[in-house]
Amino acid sequence: MSHQMPESTGAKAHSARMYDYYLGGKTNYGPDRRVAAQTMAAFPNVLTAARENREFMHRAVRYLAREQGIRQFLDIGTGIPSAPNLHQVAQREDPACRVVYADNDPIVLTYARALMGGTPEGATDYIEADVRDPKRILDHARATLDFEQPVALSLVALLHFIGDGDDPQGIVRTLVDELAPGSALVLSHGTDELDITLRKVVDIYGSQGITVQLRGTDDVREFFTATGLTLIEPGIVATCDWHPEMADSQDGMRRPPGSISPEDVGCWAAVGLKPTA
Repeated sequence: MSHQMPESTGAKAHSARMYDYYLGGKTNYGPDRRVAAQTMAAFPNVLTAARENREFMHRAVRYLAREQGIRQFLDIGTGIPSAPNLHQVAQREDPACRVVYADNDPIVLTYARALMGGTPEGATDYIEADVRDPKRILDHARATLDFEQPVALSLVALLHFIGDGDDPQGIVRTLVDELAPGSALVLSHGTDELDITLRKVVDIYGSQGITVQLRGTDDVREFFTATGLTLIEPGIVATCDWHPEMADSQDGMRRPPGSISPEDVGCWAAVGLKPTA
C-alpha cells in the first residue's frame, strides 16, 4: 500500500498506486503500471493476492462487528480508496460504527473525501500520519473514537513496508497498549513461506526505493503474543483461508471454497482479541 516515503509526482512507481492498479482502479500512471507489469511477470498471482487481501479485511470487519460487537475501527495504511471501504463494510453492519483512517501519503489525502462519506448515525475521519508515529495517530483518533470502548485496529498489508530498523513490534505494542479490553488487531503480512517467488517482488519494489520485508509465521505471531492478544480461530492462515464463510456478495464475486490456494496469495492473515479479564 502507500507506506514508503511519499512520491506524488507520478514520475516514479508508487506502492499505493500499484496496489490500486492490482485492484482494477484508475488512480495510477505509466511508471506504476510498468513496475506492476514487472511484478506480475515475477509473481503472476499478484492480482489475486491483492484482491484476497482486500476481501480478508472485509471479512474481518464483518466478523468483528457481528461476532464481537465492535463498533469502532482504526485503519492505518488505508491506501487509495477502493469501494467498499472499511467504513462502508462496518456501517452496513451497524450505521452507528465510527471509523478513523490514517495514511502517510498525500496521494491518499487527495481522495480522502471518499473515506468520509459515512452514515449520518456514525462517524468517519482521516488523518495524514505515518504509522512510525503511532502516538500522533492515537491522539488524533481520540477525537472520533472512545478508547474506553473496544476498537478494532486494522494493519492490513502495511507492516511488510516497515523494516526491522523501524521496530514494527514496538509500533504495534504502542498502538495495542492504548486499546480497551475486547479490542482487536486485524493484520495481514506478505511472506515467502507460501511462495518463494515473492522474494523477486522484494527486489522489484526495492529498485523503486520501496522497502518490503517479508516475514514468516513466527514473526507474525509475535505481533499478537507480544501484545497479549489471543488469536481468533483459525489463527494465522493465508488471507484466502480466514473465515471464507464471512464473504458477502456485495464485496464482489463469490468464489467456490478452495478455488484460491495459499500459494496464490503469498500473505498471512490473522485477527487477535485483547482479553477482557
